[in-house]
Amino acid sequence: MTASPASEPSSEHSWTAVTRAIRVTVQPRYLPGESTPEEDRYVFAYTVEIVNEGDETVRLVARSWRIIDGRGRTEEVRGPGVVGEQPVLPPGQSYTYTSGAPLPTPSGIMVGSYQMQTDIGQPFDVAIPAFALESPHAVRTLH
Repeated sequence: MTASPASEPSSEHSWTAVTRAIRVTVQPRYLPGESTPEEDRYVFAYTVEIVNEGDETVRLVARSWRIIDGRGRTEEVRGPGVVGEQPVLPPGQSYTYTSGAPLPTPSGIMVGSYQMQTDIGQPFDVAIPAFALESPHAVRTLH
């Protein structure tokens, strides 16, 4: 699995990675209305756009995420498809969905991959770029 460009931040706090002509762009945001900082609950949403820039039809079969909170604790999340779907993307098509993640800290990081399959059944992994989850409650330090 190779990502190119490698987890580069782009405009308006979004991150993009391309693997085998599949472009994945993620745009996270903090949800203050669903968060309760006094109870160490910080809720984030993220919108993912998956674009098939290749010449073969692909299906998103499964997902695998690592969610790392501000204390370095890691949660692994795996499952079929995304938001209850296993979208098929013909060449030139895109699929967008929004999901969320609660954290016990005001900031964290998510990174992962999608397990894809070509229309002839060949499996391959697509990188989801690492992206920051940051609330206004996060403490910034300079080193």
